[in-house]
Amino acid sequence: MRSVAFADSPDAKVVAPPERASSLLRVFVKICGVTSEEDGLLAVGMGADALGLNFVLGSKRQIAVDRARDIVRRLPSETMTVGIFRNELPERVVEIVQRAGLRAAQLHGDESAEDARRVRSRIPVVIKAFAAGHPALSRVADFGADAIMIDGAEPGSGEVFDWSLAEGAPSAGHRVLLAGGLHPGNVADAIARVCPWGVDVATGVESAPGRKDPVKLREFIA
Repeated sequence: MRSVAFADSPDAKVVAPPERASSLLRVFVKICGVTSEEDGLLAVGMGADALGLNFVLGSKRQIAVDRARDIVRRLPSETMTVGIFRNELPERVVEIVQRAGLRAAQLHGDESAEDARRVRSRIPVVIKAFAAGHPALSRVADFGADAIMIDGAEPGSGEVFDWSLAEGAPSAGHRVLLAGGLHPGNVADAIARVCPWGVDVATGVESAPGRKDPVKLREFIA
């Protein structure tokens, strides 16, 4: 079994996922848009490797910093917790991550390479998200991120994009997470087609925005 985590990051622990007999083939699984302790514990208990907590203003899954801190405190200490941000000031990203006790930041907007590096200098793990086919994918190394995420043009919409746009994503030296419209019915095909290091899902495992569906979670991760 291979270890899936951001092991190159000095402050990040290696997380070895449970044995899975499914088509996920032990890829890294991040469940995004967690808004409650119950959903967080449910996802981790089913084998999720990371949880995303959304701080994007106006998002249907936006969570208050104090609420996020309460959730994180109740999770197993080895859980990779990721704060989601969009076009936020680097100083604010660092402040929220530290206040909430998170282990990583995901920059999911039009952040510059300079801003991404500023965040990375203060936060152990940074994920930089790009829309599939975005020109910036040709210079991902400039952002200094520990992993890159390929998503659709409308993050959190649950819409599937043309996976062929992700097939040529830079992979040499980069961990690539695939997002955008994934759900239990298509995640195996997506992995077979794109061969990502990991997958990310929010809408595809929900019963309502911000509320996870136990059956969908199990089918996605199992």
